[in-house]
Amino acid sequence: MPDRDRDEQGRARNARPRDGLGRPLPYGAPGVARQPEGIVRTPEETLVAAQRLLDEGKPFHAHEVFEDAWKSTDGPERALWKGLAQLAVGLTHALRGNQKGALTLLHRGADAIEPFAAAPPYGLDVAGLLRWSREAVGSSLSEIRTPSLRK
Repeated sequence: MPDRDRDEQGRARNARPRDGLGRPLPYGAPGVARQPEGIVRTPEETLVAAQRLLDEGKPFHAHEVFEDAWKSTDGPERALWKGLAQLAVGLTHALRGNQKGALTLLHRGADAIEPFAAAPPYGLDVAGLLRWSREAVGSSLSEIRTPSLRK
């Protein structure tokens, strides 16, 4: 059995290149640069980076940015970042043609961010994201558009 890919600290990491939707490609194939992991950003930096990646058609990469925020946050906002990561993964599954995965993650993400609708932090358009997720669930996968995180 071959050794697992590992990072500098010895943690298992898949070093295979990935396409723009995060799907693994064969070793040696040209891929899309991955997001560095474990970056601690301010909420503003997180939202700007994630929106840029969403606009570039890279929701998998946006999910990684949200995941960094989720994993580096304690308290109630942890659920917000996790929910945003789940929405980005839902969009990723939709663009990959995985309807079941898309619907599951879009529902989970919407449920996680809904408690923030009354007082959205950081200028987030939580109500708009909830509308977007409901529309995405009710549309065909090919019709799902990229969401805006802010008004």
